[in-house]
Order: sequence, then structure tokens, then C-alpha cells
Amino acid sequence: MSKEASREGEANPREDDEVLHRDPTYFQYYSQLQHQQNMLQDYVRTSAYHSAITLNGLALFHDRLVMDVGAGSGILSFFAAQAGAKHVHAVEASGMAKKMKVILEAAKRQSTPRNAYLADRITVVGSKIEDPRLLASMPQVDVIISEPIGVLLVHERMLESFVYARDKFLRPGGAMLPSSGTIHLAPLSDAALWNETITKARFWQQDSFYGVDLNPYFAPAFDEFFSAPVVGCFSPTTLIGDSVQYEVDFHTVTLAGLKEFAIPIDWQIKFTGLMHGVAGWFDLAFVPPASSLHRGTKSSAVYMSTSPYSPATHWQQVRLLLKQPLAVNAGQVVRGLVSMKVNDQRSYDVEARIIVLDEEEAAALTDEGLSLLLDSQKSRARSAIWYLHDQTYNYSYTGEPLEPVKPENANLYLPVESLLVDSVAPAQQPASSIVSSVQGIADSLTDFIVTASSDQDSNAMQY
Repeated sequence: MSKEASREGEANPREDDEVLHRDPTYFQYYSQLQHQQNMLQDYVRTSAYHSAITLNGLALFHDRLVMDVGAGSGILSFFAAQAGAKHVHAVEASGMAKKMKVILEAAKRQSTPRNAYLADRITVVGSKIEDPRLLASMPQVDVIISEPIGVLLVHERMLESFVYARDKFLRPGGAMLPSSGTIHLAPLSDAALWNETITKARFWQQDSFYGVDLNPYFAPAFDEFFSAPVVGCFSPTTLIGDSVQYEVDFHTVTLAGLKEFAIPIDWQIKFTGLMHGVAGWFDLAFVPPASSLHRGTKSSAVYMSTSPYSPATHWQQVRLLLKQPLAVNAGQVVRGLVSMKVNDQRSYDVEARIIVLDEEEAAALTDEGLSLLLDSQKSRARSAIWYLHDQTYNYSYTGEPLEPVKPENANLYLPVESLLVDSVAPAQQPASSIVSSVQGIADSLTDFIVTASSDQDSNAMQY
């Protein structure tokens, strides 16, 4: 390397400089097979990736160079080999890189090989993708695959590595799988969780704990408990409005666009009651662009959701609690902004400013007017900050009861006209959807193509 190049490298910090101090702990966690197993056993996740890769074998992967960013156990690299990839470069910075080589060596044994189709088709690169030395040694590839997803899509900041790999190593017109992710945020009414959280904080409101007055600790404890995102599945009946969506296109998003962004809030409230916070989850799409396909072929689109309406995944969902619940009426609108900005804990600070408005007021409100109301109308506005890395967990939800719960049982109240509508006229039956065939994919016990006949047929696979 020339002196000029050396000096340039010193002057230009690595893209991952601000999270390097977290790397030893982060990669130690993912070097353990028990944590890899937790992800592999998430059948929604693993089946979605398996389908997205193998169903696009002929169209996308056949005879192509592939990069697997953050390869972990190597499962996506193995799927790519199954799909016909010419060669896969599996980039993994944790101790799993060495463990991955064990399964690849077993594939090359002369006697009793295991997974012989993997032999000489995967190169393990024991490094972070941001290591500048890879720029000279790694080839340009046709497809980049990765599972860089954390809670609320962005936690752990692996998406930045995915996008960095795209910018440095993906050929023009190449494919990213997954191709996009969508963050969902919805208004939440969950008195049980809010009460549980305030009860934890009130521990510090003791005048004599073994003779010690703990009250000075209450204010910081209150801040700490209510700034901690609560990870865990929850009932969809706690949602009091439809979610707003924020899509991140992995083919086009910039690193700067990942590091700081804002999600406009515009919720139509469906029930009268108390809003205790914000619920969040994400969807993934696996849709290869037409430019990446072999000539004369068509892609297969695969979609996966971590919604509370879908089967549970290891990501679960997240709830962000307000310090003070917000009273809302059915028909009102909650407007505002949720801002997300990276921090040096491999995660994000999440800030919200919201206000409840009457429907007519919301329709006439400008952005400038909204900002003024957020500052002046304290009784109907709320602000909050949550630290996505300071997660706590709640596993109390075990599924929906056999008998549907009425909204009023959760202190949520429908408008009278909605309450009476089913009594005035019979409810319309939804469009019928009849499963006409279920076809297993290859030798998988978990992947299936479900063919349905309905008024809205789709060629896409949904998980």
C-alpha cells in the first residue's frame, strides 16, 4: 500500500467505527450455537428465507455469485447452494465462521460425506464486511442475501452492513434478499402492561426499606421503566387503530437514511378509551428486481410478517409505553411524528410527539399548525423517548381465548352506531377463500405452497 493510500485510510474512518466498541459482546453472543438454534427454529423466518431463495433458483441464483452477509450458521449460504449458486462468499465476523467450516469440511470427505452438494461451493470469510481489506479481495456478486434484522426491523444496526455490502460489492442490476422491510406503528391500549410497569417503578416509593427511604430513586426509576421497550407478543385486540407504515427499500436506501429517519403518525382511533403507548412490528418482502433475473424467467415473491395477527416469530413484537396515558374517543385522530436515530449501542433512540385531534380539526391542520399544537396543548399531547437497546420482556400473552373478548372488557368502547350495526343488518360475509391444494416444497417439512381460489388470487407467498 502506498503512503498516500495509507494516509487516506487513516483520514477516512470505517463505516462501523461508532459501534466497534460493542462488537466483542455482540459477536460473542452470535458465536454460540444455542443462539443460532433459536433463530433456525423460528419456522416462519427460516421457511420464508428458504422459499425466497429456492423458489428463485432458476430465475435468480442459478450459476450466480452470491454473498451472504452475517452468515451465522451458514443456513442461507446452504440454501443458495441448493438453489444452484455458482459460488457463495459467506461473510461472518463471529466465532461461527470457524464452526461453519466444520460442516463444509464434512461435505468434502471422501467416505460418507455429509451435504456433498456444498463441497467447494462456499468460501467462509471470517471478517466484518466493513473491513477495508475485503475491498481488494472480494469479487463483485450478483446477489446479496442476509438476515440483518432486529426488533422493529432496525435494532442491532446490521442493516447498515447489508447496505454497505450493496454499495461495495453488488453488481449493477443485482438483487438484495430481502428486498425491503416495512415498520408498522399502531396505537395501543394495554392497561395491564402499563399497570405492571408502574408497579415496578413504585417499588422505589418506599419510606423505610430496611430503614432506608428509597423515594429519591423513584424519578429515575420511573424514567427508566417507561423508556424501556417491552418485547413480547400481544393480543391484536389491544390495538385501537390501524398501523402507519414506513417502508425501507434495501435496493435504494442510503446509509444516512438508515441512521436517522422519521415516521409520520396519522391514526384514526376506533375505540373510546385510553391509549397507553405505541405497538410496533415489521414485515419483510423478498421480491427480486426484474433486472437481476435470468432472461426469460419470472421471480417468485415471498412475504413475511411479524404482526400480532400472524404466527409468532423469535422477533415477537414491541410495545412502547407512554408515561401518561392519552384519553381518546372513537373517530378522533392522533397525529404527530416518531423519530428514530442511531446510537452507539448498536441500536436506536426512538422519540415520539403526538396529539389527539377531532377529525375536522385534523383535516384542516397544516404541519406548522401541528407543531404549534404539540408545543401548546399539553393536556392532549404526549412526548416520549425510548431506547431500543434497553429492552425488557413480557411473555404473559399465550394466545387468544376461545371465546372472543368484547372491547368493553378491556375498557374500550365502540361508537353506538358501530355497536348497533350488526343488529340492524346482518354482517356481510367476507369473500370466500377455499384452499384447493397444498404442495410440499422439495424435501422440506415446513415449506408449503398453499393454492387458494378466491376473488383476490395472488401468486405471492405469505408467511
